[in-house]
Amino acid sequence: MRRIVSIVEGGLDKTAMIVVAVMLIGMMCVLAYTLAIYALPFMLGLAAMRFAYGTGAGWLGAGIVGLVAGAASFGILTFLFATLRPPILRIALALIFAAPAAVAGYALVHGVTGEAVPLPVWRRLFCLASGALVGAAAVMRLATSAGSQG
Repeated sequence: MRRIVSIVEGGLDKTAMIVVAVMLIGMMCVLAYTLAIYALPFMLGLAAMRFAYGTGAGWLGAGIVGLVAGAASFGILTFLFATLRPPILRIALALIFAAPAAVAGYALVHGVTGEAVPLPVWRRLFCLASGALVGAAAVMRLATSAGSQG
């Protein structure tokens, strides 16, 4: 009880902040794992949407273009991953798919741990570990979706 009172009155100490940061990182990694496979199609859809809006398509037209481009890129990439047989091409496609997911995982944890992790070295280690895990999760989910398709 004294611990709770000290946290409420005086704020979090460094140990409590690290525990909170680790819990937040865990929750964000679960979210990132759930959404990792969609990072590349989302970025491609967003780029297509920005291009369409810049050329005068309006909000509705740009939104439709972005949705179609994102869905098409996801379908094409999953189909290619399922049908390509040379291992080097599959690895290259998996890396292309996982790179935006890894960057998103890194940025997600970097934003969450901004004030919670006191040492920059630990913050960087948390960010690198989550980026690697999210990138690996994207490759595993791509392989799973490609395996169920073909």
